[in-house]
Amino acid sequence: MRRKISVYVDVELWERFKKYAEERDAGASRLLEELIREELGDYVDEALGALAGSDSYELGFDPVEPKGPVSLFVRETRDERERGLLGQ
Repeated sequence: MRRKISVYVDVELWERFKKYAEERDAGASRLLEELIREELGDYVDEALGALAGSDSYELGFDPVEPKGPVSLFVRETRDERERGLLGQ
């Protein structure tokens, strides 16, 4: 089922997006839906399901023991993520 929605988007950004969609021979609605699915991780679930051969899969990770202090690494990772989110 599909639903018509209304969103507020910067006019210049929307025009660029529509042009981008046209260049890829895709409708803006379809491309926007794909971007939303990608952002929500829907394609990851589909890909993992295809690789596992069923809809039931589980990711397993072995614990890793740190070789040194972790706090500096955590701080650097957080700072890097913050810079990325702020576009710096």
